[in-house]
Amino acid sequence: MAITISLHNKNGNIRNGQNKPGKAPTIMAKTDEAITYLSTQDLIYEEGDYFKIVVDEPNQYLMVRLDESLNEDLIYLKGTEWIYTVPIAENRVKARVDTAFTGQRHYISVRYAEDFEISQYRNLARNTHALNEYNGAYPYAFANVETRNEATFFACNAIDGVYANNSHGSYPYASWGINQQLDAALTLDFGREVEIDRVDITIRCDFPHDSYWTQATLEFSDGSKEVISLNKIHTPQKFRFEKKLITWVRFQELIQDTDPSPFPALTQLDVYGKNNLK
Repeated sequence: MAITISLHNKNGNIRNGQNKPGKAPTIMAKTDEAITYLSTQDLIYEEGDYFKIVVDEPNQYLMVRLDESLNEDLIYLKGTEWIYTVPIAENRVKARVDTAFTGQRHYISVRYAEDFEISQYRNLARNTHALNEYNGAYPYAFANVETRNEATFFACNAIDGVYANNSHGSYPYASWGINQQLDAALTLDFGREVEIDRVDITIRCDFPHDSYWTQATLEFSDGSKEVISLNKIHTPQKFRFEKKLITWVRFQELIQDTDPSPFPALTQLDVYGKNNLK
């Protein structure tokens, strides 16, 4: 099956790069089997640029790396198209490392995942490409509140794999901030059925600026719930339970400690299990 990847400007036109001076422009669009990549030695991203990834059939697992600052992530594509806005707008930059989507030389790759990559036990929540808006790719994290609509407090920060939690704000200290909202809830949608048996919670620990939650509830798409007790520690807190077949998990019913600070926050939400391939 083929994969097409292309880079477009805000008007939808395909952008051109350049490899060697005096040579023909490098068209930033390519279709190939199994693995597809774009490469250039002279292109600067502009606000409004976006990648378009297109596959032949829906329900595909892809291994994707759209920037050198990101991991190669296992992405589930429910449909046949994924639009990824290059996150260089001012509000987004603070939540990313300085080198993300900068410079002139770029290598971007997308390939179909191997069977062993799809079937292995892993952290199914991890997605370093995650943005706050839904764009057709999973896993996807969203919430009913994000502090001041600032990128450093978006729900997607909780699945980016950065565990630095001894401060708050710009990278590497982005987190999910709840703006003191009592009914705050974060939902992690996998887009397909997965079998899980463990959830790890890493709270933000910028004390005394921060508070923390002493209790939370994990609600699952199968209707079950797990009430968990949290401690004031900086390391991931691990919660194991019987295997569940689910499509989403929600972190909610958050009970805050009685300390003076009004600012509890979530640094990472990890969910371990396997894709249900039956």
